[in-house]
Amino acid sequence: MLPRLWGNNEDNPKENGSLTENGTGKFSDIDEKTLEYLKWMGCSHVWYTGVLRHSTQACEQGCTPSHPQFVKGKAGSPYAICDYYDVNAYLADNPEERMAEYEALISRTHEAGLKVIMDFVPNHVSRDYGKVCPTPGHPVLGETDDKTVHWREENDFFYYPGETLQLPTPCPENMPPYHECPAMATGNNCYNSSPGINDWYETVKINYCDHHTATWDKMLDIIRFWAAKGVDGFRCDMVELVPPQFFKWLIQTIKSEYPSLIFIAEVYKKDLYGEYIRNVGFDFLYDKSGLYDTLRAVVEKNVNDDGMPVELWQSTTGITRNWQYLGDLQPYMLNFLENHDEQRFGSEYFGKDSSHTFAALYTSLMLNTAPFMIYFGEEVGEPGMDKEGFSGKDGRTTIFDWWSIPSVRRLRKVIGEGSYKSLDAEVLVNSGMDRKEAEIFVSFVTAIRTASSDLAITKGTTYDLSYCNFSSDGFNKDRHYAFLRDYEDHTILVAANFSSTEATMKIFIPEHAFEWMEITKSDRLYPGKVIEVTVPPFNATAITLI
Repeated sequence: MLPRLWGNNEDNPKENGSLTENGTGKFSDIDEKTLEYLKWMGCSHVWYTGVLRHSTQACEQGCTPSHPQFVKGKAGSPYAICDYYDVNAYLADNPEERMAEYEALISRTHEAGLKVIMDFVPNHVSRDYGKVCPTPGHPVLGETDDKTVHWREENDFFYYPGETLQLPTPCPENMPPYHECPAMATGNNCYNSSPGINDWYETVKINYCDHHTATWDKMLDIIRFWAAKGVDGFRCDMVELVPPQFFKWLIQTIKSEYPSLIFIAEVYKKDLYGEYIRNVGFDFLYDKSGLYDTLRAVVEKNVNDDGMPVELWQSTTGITRNWQYLGDLQPYMLNFLENHDEQRFGSEYFGKDSSHTFAALYTSLMLNTAPFMIYFGEEVGEPGMDKEGFSGKDGRTTIFDWWSIPSVRRLRKVIGEGSYKSLDAEVLVNSGMDRKEAEIFVSFVTAIRTASSDLAITKGTTYDLSYCNFSSDGFNKDRHYAFLRDYEDHTILVAANFSSTEATMKIFIPEHAFEWMEITKSDRLYPGKVIEVTVPPFNATAITLI
């Protein structure tokens, strides 16, 4: 969750509104009732995004404004860090006590039986990093750099001596342009003094060598600082832009001090998955390029069905190919259908309607023992179709603007009243939820609670039934998917229907499934058994067989 969005109760936010106009959520809005709800739903960790102090245009609530020519949006990007050792003042009820308030949130989260994940952004910082009241007593990147050369091993940044930064954005009227000379390389490996509009022009690239340097030590100090405050793990941003040797050293070093810390890598190249898990030492990887992209292609083909044949990359057979490719790496993936970078499932750019989510949800959630990530508001089908400002109407929940999300406000009301525990759509509607949100909530949370508590899902083995059902009655190999999950004497059948029409599948369970999963044969369940299941469009079912 983004705390600044989660707790914002402004019921009439303005497009491109200021902090004063649109408001912000606070650390204190993530209260005991919120954390109790997350634990009840089945969560184990909460990833607080946008906590580290970043550049912003705001000058209120303890904020020091950065130059608006390079800040993306009125709020600013959470990944343009201006101080690694501070948290955003606007998230505190008392800005001067912001660190104490964040520490209190960490303690509240732990008391609720949950763990805390926060961002580690190792590849880039804000363009004005270190210039806006840096926290004293800690190293500042670049303070001893030789800026007369493009690159030196000892430098923390890359420079273009004699060249002035040329930003792709106009300078606001009545103020001088942002000045940077020598210009510095931009965060997305844009090695010149003139980043384009699609570059990460709000950031500057950090210089890493493929061997231990002082830059490495400075980054270790950041991790050590937050681990000492009780943070349980780090989601590491864009790790492919940083040498793996650094991460291997960092993880080994800090885990000698804090063995239980977990590290999650944002990785996009599937051919590097094994390297980052087996050799570098990450605990989990985003499976964006694997299961997420596979499911998205299948969903988009079916919600936009043009009558043309299903291409191989649009077929549910791709789910099988993906897990076969991953092999023993599957448990180390972090599965998801939404996050802050991706379009909301219910947006017109992806699944068209949040009620279409359940075939993909059951597959991503229940196919293996990998953890599953929920993006706040996903459980009520938030479509992300607001036009907030810098973000625009793009199917994403903005990370750049001050904003308030109506569906999340309604969810928070239900949480405050405790009526969510009924898992009854009528009760939720009476508590203020829209009916569609309430119906999605009941189905979504039921699936999450089942997956987080059922041992067949949390610990069991998987058997893909699609192989042996390509010719089964009612089973479409390109639009349907089925698998078994088994743990000891407990077996579940999951059947997913990605098509736009109801499906009655006659699913055959082969002898090999009993051998592979060591299922005891009985009169109720035996080799050759055919189980008939009817699944609505874009939906799924999980049936207990034993």
